[in-house]
Amino acid sequence: MAVTMAEISKLRTMTGAGMMDCKNALTEAAGDFEKAVEIIRKKGQATAAKRSDREASEGCVLAAANGGFAAVLALKCETDFVAKNADFIALTQSVLDAAMVSKPTTLDELKALTIDGRVISEVITDRSGITGEKMELDYYEFVQGGTTSAYIHPGNKLATLVAVAQENAEYETLRGMAMHIAAMAPVAIDESEVPQKVKDNELAVAIEKTKTELVAKEVEVALKKAGINPAHVDSENHIESNMAKGWITAEDAAKAREIKTTVTAEKSATLPEQKVNSIAAGRMAKFYKEYTLLEQKYEGGGEEAGKITVKELLAKKQLTCVAFKRVTLNQE
Repeated sequence: MAVTMAEISKLRTMTGAGMMDCKNALTEAAGDFEKAVEIIRKKGQATAAKRSDREASEGCVLAAANGGFAAVLALKCETDFVAKNADFIALTQSVLDAAMVSKPTTLDELKALTIDGRVISEVITDRSGITGEKMELDYYEFVQGGTTSAYIHPGNKLATLVAVAQENAEYETLRGMAMHIAAMAPVAIDESEVPQKVKDNELAVAIEKTKTELVAKEVEVALKKAGINPAHVDSENHIESNMAKGWITAEDAAKAREIKTTVTAEKSATLPEQKVNSIAAGRMAKFYKEYTLLEQKYEGGGEEAGKITVKELLAKKQLTCVAFKRVTLNQE
């Protein structure tokens, strides 16, 4: 049967699907709008299944806060073109609105909520069929406290949440905290909340780096004693290049290689454990200062920015931070 432009436009308004998709669905459904909608929905599900192996690396990150509850989520897609589309952003916002009302505690709970009577996971699948791209609700986080705040960085790729224990906390202070978290990417509120796996990994890196540097210093001393400039033999490429330039002789090159091999082996086996652990502990203290929220220099704007730590700012405002979240789709 022939379908009219008015019918196609009506179905497009109802579903958001393309003109030809609407025309084909109406034709297949013999003009029955309910059947046509179902056909488009099924097409959306089929498209999503076909693209399930694609990477959804773009998307939209939004966040909101209301009193003692705040949430942040990311709806992902394949291309930046779709991520910036007004309908895609509106869909992300509608999912966030549902989260703010129902306050789910897991991503699966969020996916099971409904928007206009339809399950969120199905709504996303349908939108995937309309755009032809894989879409997935990939991140959902929330915080609770006396007062919360949310910050969305321009571009909708990064958003943060922060919660303090006190009720009716000053908006500007919490807003600044959320902006600071976006900029400085802390891993935990303080040292006690850094995951043990992160601590173990950082300590292993600190120990290995310390050993490498201590051995390198001993090699440098030995090279200088032999009358060889360490900068001329710091790699095989430099050795070959500097020999070609006449800066070092073949004999010096051979001597440098021997010194580097023997001194590295000797010093690696005899490094004082107490010294290594002491230096590594210092590196860990620096890590906590740089990556735990309370120890970081405050960078959330205003007259305090860059002058005091977050801990000092919170003490000044008589606030206690109880939670924060940071979600980003940016490569960092």
